[in-house]
Amino acid sequence: MLTVCVPGPLVPGCPGSDTSQGISTPDHPALKCTKRPFSILLVLTDPTGGWKLVQRSNQQYPEQEIVNLFIPTQAVGAIIGKKGAHIKQLARFAGASIKIAPAEGPDVSERMVIITGPPEAQFKAQGRIFGKLKEENFFNPKEEVKLEAHIRVPSSTAGRVIGKGGKTVNELQNLTSAEVIVPRDQTPDENEEVIVRIIGHFFASQTAQRKIREIVQQVKQQEQKYPQGVASQRSKASAGFPAIHFTIHSGLS
Repeated sequence: MLTVCVPGPLVPGCPGSDTSQGISTPDHPALKCTKRPFSILLVLTDPTGGWKLVQRSNQQYPEQEIVNLFIPTQAVGAIIGKKGAHIKQLARFAGASIKIAPAEGPDVSERMVIITGPPEAQFKAQGRIFGKLKEENFFNPKEEVKLEAHIRVPSSTAGRVIGKGGKTVNELQNLTSAEVIVPRDQTPDENEEVIVRIIGHFFASQTAQRKIREIVQQVKQQEQKYPQGVASQRSKASAGFPAIHFTIHSGLS
């Protein structure tokens, strides 16, 4: 299960609406979405790939999230649009801040899109970007659009993101397919956070992002309840961790 929102036409093949609609892709049967608020659960309901969305009334995640999404360099113009019209429209639609970072060099193959906003805004913005790349044929028509996303998590929660023996990740394997990587010997930034890399198609990426955010929130709640015990665990976790690279597979991809 994960918390996402599914409003409107986000990917090619999705019917357009601002209220409850089904969402269909060639590989994923119809999704049903409840009315606002958009805090809902995505549940795999049967082995054939049926999905069900169930509304949740409580919001579990921080209001603002930052996701760095990497797109092909040649797609930057399509995302920005003429005189910035498309990216402005996208930002208004999603309710998010969307910026494209400067190129790190003259021959880079990817550019970073910085998306800032709450979970609903992240879902809308990322969904539209995935869809735009497909519509503009930046990927082979028979090829599923897979992008890399970076999210930052407290360094003390890196181990919890993986779970003992990869148990946490395995909970997702019946839902979708994605790669999640915590780089080796990563030095925490000034906010004591490290980057988690997520590579996959839209629903796989959203599944991983929401699950990871959920784990981070659970750790924060535990810190508030048991500050001493969590502090001890944090000191062990911050001693360093090896590269963690796992792939979630299912018959849905």
